[in-house]
Amino acid sequence: MTTTDVNTILASDFDGFRVQVDAEAERADIILGRPPLNVISMPQRDELRRVFEALDAHDGVRVIVLRAEGEHFSSGGDIKGFLEASPEHVSKLADNVAAPARCSKPVIAANRGYTFGVGFELSLACDFRIASETTLYALPEQKLGQIPGSGGSARLQKIIGIARTKHMVMRAKRIGGAQALAWGIATECVPDDQLESATQALVDELRGFSPLAQRTAKRLINDNEDATLSVAIEMEGHCYSRLRTSSDFREGVEAFHGKRRAVFTGE
Repeated sequence: MTTTDVNTILASDFDGFRVQVDAEAERADIILGRPPLNVISMPQRDELRRVFEALDAHDGVRVIVLRAEGEHFSSGGDIKGFLEASPEHVSKLADNVAAPARCSKPVIAANRGYTFGVGFELSLACDFRIASETTLYALPEQKLGQIPGSGGSARLQKIIGIARTKHMVMRAKRIGGAQALAWGIATECVPDDQLESATQALVDELRGFSPLAQRTAKRLINDNEDATLSVAIEMEGHCYSRLRTSSDFREGVEAFHGKRRAVFTGE
């Protein structure tokens, strides 16, 4: 994707969200903006995928934050939209929602209030989930005679196991931020008024590492999710060996011995 393509996409008017890029802070925010419940429309899912791809190609962005306006992250998708969408369109929903996972850069979901349905699925596709104490996570599709259709149950089962996933999916149960932290869904759980500061702290922390090492780690960990232990160890070794030839690794070693802060360039 060229710089012109990136700028054109990010300058668009989006359905139900907006994008902020702070080049100085190397941070981009995708902000769900249809309060009070931030319902996610069918076309919005396609646009979110395009924006994640554009931000992945943006040279001035190191970390992406997915957050929302108001008291709730998202109550989920536009229910009526499912009845109107074609089977072909519906079959692509999981691919759109997986955009944060495919993105090579770290993606943080900042959750508060209702984080239901596709809002939860999008968050599960991110690398880190910071939950406020008001957060409620749920996959309520059983109440509609459906199941999660964009990777929700699959990703959740990888994180919390089969029994807890059945509890959440088959019973449409809601769990709070503190419980999500205990179960390993959330990376952090903070008071509601500290969600923004906790998010910024994580952005700053991630910016301090080598972009090349972070891209490699994210891809390796994601790809090894379904690998056998022996294959995962072998892939880790190959990636480790490749990074040893990088300028960032040399800089990291020299900074360590020089007792100074490393300055990584991503090369």
